[in-house]
Amino acid sequence: MLIWPAIDIRGGQCVRLCQGDYARETVYGASPTAMAEHWRSQGAKRLHLVDLDGAKDGTTANFESVRELVSAMTPYGVECELGGGVRSQETIERLLELGLTRLVVGTLALKDPKWFAEMCEKFPYKLALGIDARGGMVATDGWLEVSSVRAVDLARQYDGLPIAALIYTDVATDGMMKGPNVEETVAMTRATSIPLVASGGVTTLEDVRRLSDAGLPACIIGRALYENTISLPEALRFE
Repeated sequence: MLIWPAIDIRGGQCVRLCQGDYARETVYGASPTAMAEHWRSQGAKRLHLVDLDGAKDGTTANFESVRELVSAMTPYGVECELGGGVRSQETIERLLELGLTRLVVGTLALKDPKWFAEMCEKFPYKLALGIDARGGMVATDGWLEVSSVRAVDLARQYDGLPIAALIYTDVATDGMMKGPNVEETVAMTRATSIPLVASGGVTTLEDVRRLSDAGLPACIIGRALYENTISLPEALRFE
């Protein structure tokens, strides 16, 4: 199982939110690049980046922070993916030019299915479908809005397209340090043939083991790494 340490960026800083709540923020470092180097030094081969400002308002407010981070990781062969604010072809092209491995699209995958399908065909296996769910329903716009669309239905809608991955996050567990929703995540893997990356709530090494035993191909670990409830080198043993 592939391990993706998460680096969430807001206002140019490395932060984490609880359940996507922008009012419940913890700052873990002033430099996302320094944090990336920290995880790389511990063995990370890939990094999951989130532009929280972009997720909320659709901008690329942290473009320079992302550019600096990716530039620093490229010589080491560390793969970086980015989600948050990816809502136009121009943005896709601009971000891919930085050397990002893939981009995560969430909000527009729900709101403009035709556009997302076209982008998947135009940039094959360079886009990941980000599905964030609250109570089984898709949440968008930085998790500020909850739609009337079931998460599994959105996943099935895009089955068969050249999509790099499906990144599935249970909003209720994200940042809460109470473990992932393994059952719901496994149900999502059965709904589509797109490779699934589990995200949200991974708190202990046992959580990583449960996801691995369930056959998940990859998972994202965030707050647990920053709070030292999971050692990255130990988690990487599952790769």
